[in-house]
Amino acid sequence: RSLSLLSRPRLRWQHRSAIEVTNEPILEFKPGSPERAALQKALNALQGKTETIPCVVGGEEVWTADVRYQVSVSSSSCMHPDLLNKDIQAALAVRREWDLRPVQDRAQIFFKAADMLSGPRRPEVLAKTMIGQGKTIIQAEIDAAAELIDFFRFNAKYAVELEQQQPLSVSPSTNSMVYRGLEGFVAAVSPFNFTAIGGNLAGTPALMGNVVLWKPSDTAMLSSYTVYKILLEAGLPPNVIQFVPADGPVFGDTVTSSEHLCGLNFTGSVLTFKRLWRQVSENLDRYHTFPRLTGECGGKNFHFVHASADVPSVVNGTLRSAFEYSGQKCSACSRLYAPDSLWPQIKAKLLEEHGKIKVGNPAEDFGTFFSAVIDDKSFGRIKRWIKHAETSPNLSILAGGKCDDKVGYFVEPCIIESKDPKDPIMQEEIFGPVLSVYVYPDKQYKEILQLIDTTSPYGLTGAVFAQDKNVIDEATKILRNAAGNFYINDKSTGSVVAQQPFGGARASGTNDKAGSPHYILRWTSPQAVKETHAPLGDWKYSYMQ
Repeated sequence: RSLSLLSRPRLRWQHRSAIEVTNEPILEFKPGSPERAALQKALNALQGKTETIPCVVGGEEVWTADVRYQVSVSSSSCMHPDLLNKDIQAALAVRREWDLRPVQDRAQIFFKAADMLSGPRRPEVLAKTMIGQGKTIIQAEIDAAAELIDFFRFNAKYAVELEQQQPLSVSPSTNSMVYRGLEGFVAAVSPFNFTAIGGNLAGTPALMGNVVLWKPSDTAMLSSYTVYKILLEAGLPPNVIQFVPADGPVFGDTVTSSEHLCGLNFTGSVLTFKRLWRQVSENLDRYHTFPRLTGECGGKNFHFVHASADVPSVVNGTLRSAFEYSGQKCSACSRLYAPDSLWPQIKAKLLEEHGKIKVGNPAEDFGTFFSAVIDDKSFGRIKRWIKHAETSPNLSILAGGKCDDKVGYFVEPCIIESKDPKDPIMQEEIFGPVLSVYVYPDKQYKEILQLIDTTSPYGLTGAVFAQDKNVIDEATKILRNAAGNFYINDKSTGSVVAQQPFGGARASGTNDKAGSPHYILRWTSPQAVKETHAPLGDWKYSYMQ
């Protein structure tokens, strides 16, 4: 059937804005539970299977000769510039009608997609995230289920509530604010490490009335395509989001050279974001509007430990933050500052618990805590850092660090002690299971707080462990700009939509706080409308009489 977006029957709206939206419960997958059985069935269905993923051009599946492979899982066609330009035109062709569609109708699509992910499609998207991206059950659950569902539900609620934010009207005029989509198309570039990020980067601009070209990571293709298909099944019209597997530079060159680019929604490396920003600046004269640039680029996240800290909380929080998902979180703790009075206890407990970490294939062994890193490039980069630690006189490897790529890309969780707080391993992002520790004299904690603030160019997440309230107050002030997400007596990972909106500044990005009402404002271009209900009888002012 061929129906315009506006002529379709409107989805029944049940005033969801008046309903309290709560965070999606995280399932436990205990032995014998129905969710565990459903997940095992979904994993079994994927074993030994290679899924093919197409380019989508104008709503139609297209196959090219340029094929890319995601390890063990899927193959996908890779887009060329001519196909990308066709997608741009297909998106622009539906932009006006999609933007004019009532926000309640657009929101309803995302509520429905969230319900599908919460219910019947949950095992599928979890299994594909586990196999395709090497996540454990819990890491897949908090990402591809809970966080993605929360993004869809809360953003839909925020979008409807935004419509209710209207300006003051003074007789004889009525004022209103129209929340339009941006004029053009949004390019969304998502990473491998969170299925939810891809859904949010593409989904939120679409929710706000925009059309989107979504380039997923080559190493998260399977789960990303599943999210895309779920949105279509939930009622998202074809061509509102274009699913475009493409080589990164080809995609970047094509979208930044298009006169219709109106926004870039990016999560990835600093170098890539800078390259895209530079390309946009070089092409400013050709655009119809100034593109919105939104980026999240990682961090060099810290745990600061004061002498008053609770040692078990420090150890357990640091192990989780540094080594869950093999340290492949932009919020992962990668530098720990410990006071010399507590360091013997912290060190002993870290090493004891480190020895209990189970490394393996999380899709085959549900008891696994730690899996392989994502690909050979990541493996090689992390291996070079460990080699640096082995050869530097300032660094000592306390545990782990063995690398094995015979079957998968496995790097043992590695703990390194540094005598130099300015060693590159304390400053540069590694994005892997490497924790660097600097031990400081207790009395110098204020100097160490200053050191933390100035050591790294990033400003994403950080944590302070202390029971002394005065120290917490001092740390909060000194580290005010060191982290966009700041934790007190908690680890630096694990932000929850609507509870801890996520994002950092400095080299970590534009700090637009995904998971909050602020984020949706990036993807709308408000129009103020004044309607006067009484005629103007004279052009002269009273003082002129």
